[in-house]
Amino acid sequence: MTSSPDRWWPRLPQQTREWLVEHNGEVLSDEAVLDLSRVAGPVSADPWWVGHRGPDGVYLSDECVDWVEAVANGETPEGVG
Repeated sequence: MTSSPDRWWPRLPQQTREWLVEHNGEVLSDEAVLDLSRVAGPVSADPWWVGHRGPDGVYLSDECVDWVEAVANGETPEGVG
């Protein structure tokens, strides 16, 4: 598993990448959590991409939201994590 989104983003299924762009900043779907856990580290390990965890579910970290936003805007974001 790799921590930098520029390394794991391409490994996510296209459908998950599209969902993350369309729903950036929202609670993650169960499918998105599973896909992210496979390529970027499990939620239980508290990887950097996990922001808030609460009764509604799991949210991306602010860093990861910013990274996905840059991708959505056609920019080349810097690696974080």
